[in-house]
Amino acid sequence: MANSDPSARTVLEPLSNIDLSSYSGTSLRSLAISSISDSQSLIYVGTFSGSVLLFSINTGDKATATTTTAAAPKDAPAALDSDASIKNVSFLRSISLGDSPIETMLVLPEIGKLLVLCDGSLFLVDTLSSHSVKKLSFAKGVCAIAKRIRSSELESTSLLGISVNTLESSSASQRILLKFGGGIRANGVKTKEPLQRSEGNNVFAVVIGKRLVLVELVSGTNRLGKTDRDVDSSSGSFVILKEIHCIDGVKTIAWLNDSIIVGTINGYSLFSCVTGQSGVIFSLPDISSRPQLKLLMKEKKVLMLVDNVGIVVNEHGQPVGGSLVFRISPDSVGELSPYIVLVRNGKMELYNKRSGSCIQTLTCGGEGVGPCIVANEEGGIGKLVAVASPTKVICYCKVSSEEQIKDLLRKKNFKEAISLVEELEYEGEMSNEMLSFVHAQVGFLLLFDLHFEEAVNHFLQSETMLPSEVFPFIMRDPNRWSLLVPRNRYWGLHPPPAPLEDVVDDGLLAIQRAIFLRKAGVDTAVDDDFVLNPPTRSNLLESAIKNIIRYLEVSREKELTLSVQEGVDTLLMYLYRALNRVDDMERLASSENSCIVEELETLLDDSGHLRTLAFLYASKGMSSKALAIWRILARNYSSGLWEEPVVETDLQDGSKNILSGREIAAIEASKILEESSDQDLVLQHLGWIADINPILAVEILTSDKRVNQLLPDAVIAAIDPRKVEILQSYLQWLIEDQDSIDTQFHTLYALSLAKSAIETFEVQSVSKSPDDERLEEAKFSDFSQKSIFQSPVRERLQIFLLSSDLYDPEEVLDLIEGSELWLEKAILYRKLGQETLVLQILALKLEDSEAAEQYCAEIGRPDAYMQHCPQTCLFNLHLIQYYEC
Repeated sequence: MANSDPSARTVLEPLSNIDLSSYSGTSLRSLAISSISDSQSLIYVGTFSGSVLLFSINTGDKATATTTTAAAPKDAPAALDSDASIKNVSFLRSISLGDSPIETMLVLPEIGKLLVLCDGSLFLVDTLSSHSVKKLSFAKGVCAIAKRIRSSELESTSLLGISVNTLESSSASQRILLKFGGGIRANGVKTKEPLQRSEGNNVFAVVIGKRLVLVELVSGTNRLGKTDRDVDSSSGSFVILKEIHCIDGVKTIAWLNDSIIVGTINGYSLFSCVTGQSGVIFSLPDISSRPQLKLLMKEKKVLMLVDNVGIVVNEHGQPVGGSLVFRISPDSVGELSPYIVLVRNGKMELYNKRSGSCIQTLTCGGEGVGPCIVANEEGGIGKLVAVASPTKVICYCKVSSEEQIKDLLRKKNFKEAISLVEELEYEGEMSNEMLSFVHAQVGFLLLFDLHFEEAVNHFLQSETMLPSEVFPFIMRDPNRWSLLVPRNRYWGLHPPPAPLEDVVDDGLLAIQRAIFLRKAGVDTAVDDDFVLNPPTRSNLLESAIKNIIRYLEVSREKELTLSVQEGVDTLLMYLYRALNRVDDMERLASSENSCIVEELETLLDDSGHLRTLAFLYASKGMSSKALAIWRILARNYSSGLWEEPVVETDLQDGSKNILSGREIAAIEASKILEESSDQDLVLQHLGWIADINPILAVEILTSDKRVNQLLPDAVIAAIDPRKVEILQSYLQWLIEDQDSIDTQFHTLYALSLAKSAIETFEVQSVSKSPDDERLEEAKFSDFSQKSIFQSPVRERLQIFLLSSDLYDPEEVLDLIEGSELWLEKAILYRKLGQETLVLQILALKLEDSEAAEQYCAEIGRPDAYMQHCPQTCLFNLHLIQYYEC
């Protein structure tokens, strides 16, 4: 045996051989196989001298002993040979049917019969030859025979044209018409009894000259209603169902559902077994090989040979799929699903039905041995194939799918291995779990061959591979996850898992050895690209880590046990850190993750990835540790010890805002504090955040994200007295958002606003020009120095003094008494009911007579304005008279 292509796989291997010279004086003419158990099959050899030789072959794994089902005759020859390849074969007996060649043998396993065509006659032989041979005398001059194969009962029509129930309920006249119209005969004699059922499974098309006779082999209870007492069930009876006018010179025939395809030297034609109509499918060239038909049992299609081209057609004679182009024009065609088996001149080839590629080439005899025959088990989906030359029969057993896959993997034909598994899965001969297993196996082999990207591609296609299987490549054993790693052997085709550094180092050593051996003229299995362009260790390690990262990132989205998820996330952080992928580290740490903190603390701290560690602490609820790191980072950034990260953010007006490292630290800390109900922790870190960004401090104090709000008294006490705006913002939130009615907070808020208003007024009054204030504000244009409030403090003070009734007006008045805040004083005097002072301020200090008059109207005393402000009234009167003149 030899494969013509070193990349081809081994599908068949020799099981045994039979030398016919010991049994028959003539050469072989036909061949058939019947499987009687999982470990035993029968080989039928038809000779030119009219004999049928019966052999038993043991097809069990590692078969070494002869297994027989009947005692060999006394005149049987001695043992064939002592070689192990023939120990599986036993000769059972020889049956002579005449002096003419055995043209065709059809195995009928359902009834234990062998239908033999010899010298134009049909014979029924028991499959074990334990009964006498019966010659069927209804037909002579038979040149071809084929059994009807049905895809299903629904896809084929009863040849009677009527169902059993209809026959039973039809009238006598209808049954008579049906009987005569169908030309029904039993053993050549017209029946007089009504039909009882439609045809069974053993229905045949027999070609006799230009007649196509459709018959049924009946045994036991039969079409005539007879029982085993009436008909010999061991021999059976033929019932003629229909005769159809055929064409002359039929060489081959196949019957599928309602269509019968016949082949002559002129071409292929199709006949309907129901209507009898016919049509030409394909005409052969004048010079071409003899026609051959092979019914493909698995697909329920027919393979039609035209020289070295195979055309697969359906029951209507229409081509399905592409043509199969073979290297040879075969002597004989067999089927071993999912392959087509061809033999010619001592050579056998296997072709994939779907792809048309040649899978295996075998030499089964020397050149010039003459025509060869191939036979397969009934149904074409067994594991045994027999190839016969005129004097020898070689039996081949199908190598198990698992062994085929292993063989391909050993040869590093990874694509072929995957293709085979997919093919077997498509044929229903292999589970999806096995496909996943092979993908994982291929992935590990590629990984040890340093093809990391391709390895991970296969890992990702394996639905059953566990992420924990790659843990040993990342962290050395023993570790926290060692017991989670499944001990899959993967057929022992690759070394045990090892850290990526070791895998790369071992791979580089193998490449160096291969380079040395290549120079010495010795071929190696190392990739040619690596030999011609040796990779560097750093590049290989980077590629390995990147691709394992890719695998773990996809694995995170799967449903995993908690322990495996912890391993995936923790080791993913290890790999990110190995490549210094800071953004990925921080993204993982700040998102929902299953990282084990104690496994990463030292790693991140020693490597200086404090931001990542802070994010990780925060995601695990370790707020105190996270805040401590952010505080340290803010201090280091401000002192210039660390290089500050700079981040640009987009503002609503389209401009860019540049955030410093200090501000970023404060922002991240504030996110934690906004959700924290730990009052001591919040107040502990409030100060340094307020120094960087007062707005963040206010957001922390007024956050509605926390479950329990902070105690106002403690917050107010903790606010730096210099951070007036923070205090005012907090008090405003208490009063306006929290609807506080505590007079203490209202008074404190009013006093704080009043004090700020006085200070602002004094600054503005001493300014040299109106632009001085804007110039001063420009000096504090930094984000952290901007005012929290958008409206002026006096405006806020006036609004609050008017809207609240819970503050102490006298206390506020005492504060602003010596100031120029006259409108505020008027509001407070009004609260105290001092109408005269209110009117005097409005009319004299503010010179707002309209407000004064309105105030008088509001208090219900319009004359009060004249009483309390006569000078203003007289002035206004003279002014009116002046304008009238």
